[in-house]
Amino acid sequence: MPTRNAPLAGILMMLLGILLFSLNDVMGKWLVATYTVGQVLLLRSAAALLFIAPFVVKQGLRRTLQPERPGLQLLRVTLGSCEVALFYWAVAHLPLADTMTLWLAAPVWAVVLAALLLGERVDAGRWLAVAAGFVGVAIALAPSGRSLSLPAIIALVGSFSFAAMMITGRQLRGTPDVTLVFWQTLGALAMGVLLLPFGWTAPSLADTALLGLLGIVAMVAHLCVTRSLKLAEASVVVPYQYTLIVWALVFGWFVFGDWPTPAMLFGAALIIAAGCALLVLERRAGKAASTTAEQAVAAEQN
Repeated sequence: MPTRNAPLAGILMMLLGILLFSLNDVMGKWLVATYTVGQVLLLRSAAALLFIAPFVVKQGLRRTLQPERPGLQLLRVTLGSCEVALFYWAVAHLPLADTMTLWLAAPVWAVVLAALLLGERVDAGRWLAVAAGFVGVAIALAPSGRSLSLPAIIALVGSFSFAAMMITGRQLRGTPDVTLVFWQTLGALAMGVLLLPFGWTAPSLADTALLGLLGIVAMVAHLCVTRSLKLAEASVVVPYQYTLIVWALVFGWFVFGDWPTPAMLFGAALIIAAGCALLVLERRAGKAASTTAEQAVAAEQN
């Protein structure tokens, strides 16, 4: 693909991926009203593994089944499996927009974790953006009068798990996308098996098809977002992930009749603003570091 078209293609892939994730969330919320979280995880993951199987064969079984840094891979799979289980649990008890607002705090958590665990330097501007993000979370915690409820706490823990998974993902940049998605899906399948004793409801034929579609939609969404990040810089495409809250508001109102309160909208706006600010500051820091490195090389050559 020509370089001049790659950023636009990356943006379009990100928009498509986020739309698919939104549809995945709607179907998930609909299904967990009838079926247990373990059952949904098990059946969606099984369908997703069938979908990705041809890609695994094409890439090579050995390359997929023997990934680099297995310990870190296991940690990422564990975090991802917990995150998706917590999401379905939270969205079963909270309005869709409320859940997604809290989930969008993950980039803010990621900055804190990167500073604490990876030793990354965080300047005053980014700490200010983090603080603004947490203020947004505090406001959004009470959009429906459930600020201290277990589902809201579960949603926050889930967003934290997602941020931790993002941090481990930074250390696995050399792992092929198919390998990452395969193991993440396999982990979700294992989580479904672990949670299965908590209940099983025999699904109808239509719901079985919907559960399978749920896994395929989530898989394609992951592939779209992954491809987006390869076509364009993260600072270009990642801000478009915040269209997720727009879709959550639309689908939440249209499908479930949930109407957002001013507090939730204000909290979501603060979280989105903080996330975008962090991206801008990260891009500036990256350019400054690149300029400094180029000047150092030039000085050595002279």
